[in-house]
Amino acid sequence: MRKTLMIALSLVATLVSSVAFAAEGAGASDPYASLAAAFAIAIAAFGGAIAQGRTATSALDGIARNPAAQGKIFVPMIIALALIESLVLYAFVIAFVKIKI
Repeated sequence: MRKTLMIALSLVATLVSSVAFAAEGAGASDPYASLAAAFAIAIAAFGGAIAQGRTATSALDGIARNPAAQGKIFVPMIIALALIESLVLYAFVIAFVKIKI
């Protein structure tokens, strides 16, 4: 059930973002451009928050089960969190570039 929900949310995010960014010439005069940017940022932030939560939970569970593995788990976790956050920032930048603020 949970896997199906995540697949459905991913599919909806893909469809919504492709429709939002498909309009050519969408600028400040387009009344729906800011709405599309808001949806893109909201979806990216939601997905990033879920991914960061799952990453931290998994890493902390692994460290709690085997404290000796802390050095091998912590650095890749920090790198993964940075990469996840960069994807959210890319969505933020693309959303505002598309509406030409």
